[in-house]
Amino acid sequence: MRIGFGFDVHEVAPDRPLVLGGVQIPAEFGLLGHSDADVVLHAVMDAMLGALALGDIGQHFPNTDSRYKDADSYALLQRVWTLVTSQGYKLGNLDVMVLAEAPKLTPHVGKMRERIASACEANTGQISVKATTMETLGFVGRREGIAAQAVVLLVSNVV
Repeated sequence: MRIGFGFDVHEVAPDRPLVLGGVQIPAEFGLLGHSDADVVLHAVMDAMLGALALGDIGQHFPNTDSRYKDADSYALLQRVWTLVTSQGYKLGNLDVMVLAEAPKLTPHVGKMRERIASACEANTGQISVKATTMETLGFVGRREGIAAQAVVLLVSNVV
């Protein structure tokens, strides 16, 4: 078994779509980033890569590479998942915490779980996505950004 932790944060930006967990969320703002700035999937990818000591998403998909400009993070997650399976692992479980003052994410959690499960050849029972506010404290509380944390358990396919 291998355990990994991931974290990501992006600044709020007007005139961009808000994409979290591979799902476009209705909002008056999006997140600033080289790719689609999906903090949820970025934290998930970093957790997976970290569990297998394969670096981080910045090494695999650098923001200095024009190929990843406005990249779909769901497609990047599928590429990371291919790396995971090529190393002989499958998903045990994944736990994600999204830190956002707005918008309310509870109505979208089910779809996020489905999207992540689909990319990781898993079922939604293996994927937890939760959201919390920061009670108006810090950059998240001031609605300046959104952050996400992820913990993943990868299990060897070798019997």
